[in-house]
Amino acid sequence: MSFSRTAPIADPAAPLARRNPVAKLVAAAVLALALVVSLDPVGPAVALAVELAVVPFFGIRYRALARRTWPMAVSVLGAVVTLLLFAADRQHVVTSALALVLRLYAVALPGVIVFATTDPTDLADALVQNARVSPRFAIGTLAAWRLVPLLGQEWRLIGLARRARGIDAGRNPLARLRLLASASFTLLVGAIRRGTRLASAMDARGFDSGIPRTSARTQRFVGADAALIAAAAGIAAAALTVSVLTGAFSPLFS
Repeated sequence: MSFSRTAPIADPAAPLARRNPVAKLVAAAVLALALVVSLDPVGPAVALAVELAVVPFFGIRYRALARRTWPMAVSVLGAVVTLLLFAADRQHVVTSALALVLRLYAVALPGVIVFATTDPTDLADALVQNARVSPRFAIGTLAAWRLVPLLGQEWRLIGLARRARGIDAGRNPLARLRLLASASFTLLVGAIRRGTRLASAMDARGFDSGIPRTSARTQRFVGADAALIAAAAGIAAAALTVSVLTGAFSPLFS
């Protein structure tokens, strides 16, 4: 079975994996907002340490989490290398790069955990029932999320089709860029066509009728969900407090 980066990878029976999807989203947002107000590495380091410590409570294995987050690691490494190559003051840039790496991971990891522990259908149901989001938006987002794995499959098919026709850039970097741009445009056109057909099919089935909709699966928001949000706020407050007490706090807007 092929590996999908959009499918849940957690044990659904884990204590934090069972929490309401909206509660997990709000908790991740609270952490993200708190960690972007300062440019220092201390606060993100504290938050990241706690986030990694609670990963098992979400029913996720660290190895599976690493497989899910390796593209983020590559992106972060690229940003750090760029900073080091074009910096005049290397010593200052090393500190800034460390702070950037820790902040990016501390902000992004909660979001990765949310989507790694949440079924997309449950998320759409919770957005409609608990967050009062428009059903049209929630169901449309769910449909788009379900189609994401098809983009990877189509990209591989485009490459195989071109290889079958003998189209190969060889070692020419400019030819590789042209083929990449052409394949990307082909993929974009296919995605737009599929999205248009899907939207027409959804409207034909009454998704835009304006009639109040019922839910087949009830998503309850209980005290444990509120406790999760409170815990996220506590972690954010603790991280900022440690940053201030150590004298490392550097506000984003100063």
